[in-house]
Amino acid sequence: MFRLLRFLLKLAIGFVVLSVAWVLLYAFVPVPFTLTMAGDLVAGRGVTKEWRPLADIDPDMPRAAIAGEDSEFCTHHGFDWGAIAGAAMHNAEGKRIRGGSTISQQTAKNVFLFQGGGYVRKALEAWFTLLIETIWGKRRIMEVYLNVAETGIGTYGVEAGSIRYFRHSAERLSPIEAGRIAAVLPLPKKRAAIDPSGFVRRHGDRLARYVGVVRRNGLDACLR
Repeated sequence: MFRLLRFLLKLAIGFVVLSVAWVLLYAFVPVPFTLTMAGDLVAGRGVTKEWRPLADIDPDMPRAAIAGEDSEFCTHHGFDWGAIAGAAMHNAEGKRIRGGSTISQQTAKNVFLFQGGGYVRKALEAWFTLLIETIWGKRRIMEVYLNVAETGIGTYGVEAGSIRYFRHSAERLSPIEAGRIAAVLPLPKKRAAIDPSGFVRRHGDRLARYVGVVRRNGLDACLR
């Protein structure tokens, strides 16, 4: 029993050291690849991505992401407990499953883990969320999120998404374009930002209007 406990302790310490080192590395180095990208390669879809620093992404893009995904991004410390509780109540009523993940949680999952559910993955997601909030800070979290999030089938990051949908760099996105890319983020394999119809068009146009609200109310203050 003592040997088992000592082994488990060493395993836990090793995991902590390696995970902290991994997060520290990505605080300075662009994320080269993720498990989600690997899944696209295995499925034969290919991967298109191009890293762009946050300073070179139109400010309306992170504003649209905040409007659509996480309005409390600049004020929470990785977890929006109100949104999590609301999602739990919504799901308990038997309605369509809705998540309560913040941009920080989504970034932790996209960079370090795999897609899908399960308590083990959620526990690891919480651990990596705490690490990136502590080590990276908000600007780096948003920068990484906008570079690794799926923006279409086999397309990763807003730069690749902007070129795919609008034929120009994410350095100059209109509020409508930013809103439509943000509308694709929750279900990138089922939605397209170019010539959208139905929900994507309505939701994207709504997010485009909220871009100004985010700016005026300082909801993106941590990114300025």
